[in-house]
Amino acid sequence: MTRVLVVDDEPQIVRALVINLKARKYEVDAAHDGASALELAAARHPDVVVLDLGLPDMDGVEVIKGLRGWTRVPIIVLSARHASDEKVEALDAGADDYVTKPFGMDELLARMRAAVRRAEPVAGEDGSLVVTDSFTVDLAAKKVNRDGTDVRLTPTEWHLLEVLVRNAGRLVSQTQLLQEVWGPAYRTETNYLRVYLAQLRRKLERDPSHPRHFITEPGMGYRFES
Repeated sequence: MTRVLVVDDEPQIVRALVINLKARKYEVDAAHDGASALELAAARHPDVVVLDLGLPDMDGVEVIKGLRGWTRVPIIVLSARHASDEKVEALDAGADDYVTKPFGMDELLARMRAAVRRAEPVAGEDGSLVVTDSFTVDLAAKKVNRDGTDVRLTPTEWHLLEVLVRNAGRLVSQTQLLQEVWGPAYRTETNYLRVYLAQLRRKLERDPSHPRHFITEPGMGYRFES
């Protein structure tokens, strides 16, 4: 069974989520503040975390950073905050998705299922290790190595790399990349892609100004070539 950690200080939201999740055969733990959330995560090892940003003892972004210090568990932010810079901050801290309150239960459940699927280990599957002449991507271990040295990627850089690598040789549209990495609210923010692709090229390409692996298809999207 999939274990969910719900973190929210609004009792009615927690109650609704617990009822709906248990009805769908999820195991559920609930925390009403950040400190309890971090303790429960360490003790119960959830498969996915649903996290409100507005907690009474600390900002939800601090909880994300605390979790990311030791776990890659999928984190779905659930918040009434609508400002794009706050969403970006949460995603850059390591959140996997962002759902704005008020929300539809079906949409949230779909986002959870997708996040859990993406987090499933791929060890043993063909293609879990991708080797180029410049670097190696280990999808199972979530690591990138270049010239014998591990390359440090931010959570957002890794997520973008992972989507491209899993679609190697295929054009991935700008809209698809934005939706998978940043969420549906960012489907037109193409400047994000330019910035993050430039960062990946600087870290991984031998000649970032003439990329061999991260190819731009002007006006359409990007393609990864091994």
